[in-house]
Amino acid sequence: MEKIPKSGFYYANKFARITLQAYEEVMGKNGLNAILNLAGQNNLIDNFPPDNLGREFDFADFTAIHIALEELYGPRGGRGLALRAGRATFNDALKNFGALAGVGDLAFKVLPLQAKIRIGLPASAKIFSQVTDQLSTVDETDDAFIWTIHRCPICWTRKNADKPVCYISTGLLQAMLTWVSGGLEFRINESKCCAVGDNVCEFVIQKDPIA
Repeated sequence: MEKIPKSGFYYANKFARITLQAYEEVMGKNGLNAILNLAGQNNLIDNFPPDNLGREFDFADFTAIHIALEELYGPRGGRGLALRAGRATFNDALKNFGALAGVGDLAFKVLPLQAKIRIGLPASAKIFSQVTDQLSTVDETDDAFIWTIHRCPICWTRKNADKPVCYISTGLLQAMLTWVSGGLEFRINESKCCAVGDNVCEFVIQKDPIA
């Protein structure tokens, strides 16, 4: 696999660690080790990043792992694994962060659904922008919320994909919305992706939950 030059932008150690733990859980230790070897990340075998918020996990290394995932499991298999890892990353790490701590409060739970999402999505975006070099913003249209990643750790320097590839972000958003809404599921579509040549990675979240 072609080596990706270091980006100088960093993911939090804790987020990278939880992602690797999630992959190990869904594909087994040998499966994860095969991916790490292919990605040129064999230094991570039995040596996950520390459980702290240090910004030390380069975007290039995170991208290499996701390219290796696709190469080993195929686009469809890789997609399923990445969605599951994204959901685990939210459930294991993000919902305990300060910006989302109040989302579990009784006062929050009695809010209308759209108000909950209007609070929860920007709170999640703020966490990423504060504790990683992933810059995320949230906008709203009449029928959707738009989550935009302006600097993406999953498809760093990728340009030749034939479709959007940031499935781990889709999984993370799925889990976040299910948690914020009290168990509902929402349709999420990655409408733009740097890996196919767009300037940003953009996720369209339909306001109405899936019936």
